[in-house]
Amino acid sequence: MAPETNFSGKQTKARKADHIRICLTKDVNFKKGAGFDQFTFDAVSLQHNALPEVKRAEIDTSTSFLNKPFRAPLLISPMVGGTEEAERLNKHLATAAERLGLGMGVGSQRAMLKDPSLVKTYLIRDVAPSIFLAGNIGGAQLLESTPKEIINLATQIEADALYVHLNPAQELAQPEGDTDWRQVTERIRVLAKAAPFPILIKEVGNGISGAVASRLVKNGVAAIDVAGAGGTNWVKVEHHRQSEGSARAKPFFEWGVPTSDCIIQVRQAEPLIPLIASGGIRTGSDVAKAIALGANLAGIAKPLLQPATESADAVQKTLETIIEELKDVMFLVGVKCIADLGSATISEKGK
Repeated sequence: MAPETNFSGKQTKARKADHIRICLTKDVNFKKGAGFDQFTFDAVSLQHNALPEVKRAEIDTSTSFLNKPFRAPLLISPMVGGTEEAERLNKHLATAAERLGLGMGVGSQRAMLKDPSLVKTYLIRDVAPSIFLAGNIGGAQLLESTPKEIINLATQIEADALYVHLNPAQELAQPEGDTDWRQVTERIRVLAKAAPFPILIKEVGNGISGAVASRLVKNGVAAIDVAGAGGTNWVKVEHHRQSEGSARAKPFFEWGVPTSDCIIQVRQAEPLIPLIASGGIRTGSDVAKAIALGANLAGIAKPLLQPATESADAVQKTLETIIEELKDVMFLVGVKCIADLGSATISEKGK
């Protein structure tokens, strides 16, 4: 089944450049306050332990995900690809990830489907030979390409896994968006069966519910990244791409399942599925709360975009700050390792 539109490589490249520019210059976050605090981790707290019985210097943040070691439970969420600027940014992000022993996903490889020469904008193994790396393609693109073509996207960049991102709200907000999503679930099942590596499913900022997670697990996916409401809002990004804004997008500026709710719902529905929490992860405290709620990793994107325009050192410094705060939180709740965060006492403000 073909999608409703057929983007050219040139159009896709221009759109990716627009996305970078808008995310750097416009307010595209979910609203905070005025009843929307639930879109952040502000409503969740970890109980202070006045007798931690832990030596801060011995706290261990290492973990593993899909049999790949991580020195901290952090993954640089998919952001960029398909433009010359994206090539530079991806190298900076990957260099920092390699230095710190973290993971990374590249931005949508849809541009590669249209123009194979753009593969260079996603290649990072020269600077990050050992990290967990995930390729990335949209769910709508599964309808216009064969499993072999999709698998090749990840193979060409030497990825360990492939993200399939779900973005119906973003597509709805685009004048050229794909809004025929019939058979996407079936195409995910076929791809998961055919792929020689794990297929990960992520939203792009509107969240994955427990019910959707169960459908995905039944269709063979290896892990889920909830990418809930709380961080970058791609409906707002698409609104800013249009010269006079988008009236169609405005009703959905705060649409989505909050990230903390997503974690709880997915973990209750699917206790064993490897789970990434992203969407509003900005601090080490956010990472700790996400892990305590049931996630295995936390994904972070927007806070790293500006540093990525500067240097790998700037990205590394930002990530190190987050990791050190994570250690501080672990000390204050009295846990020595990431696995023990699951036993931390959680409370929700106002309850």
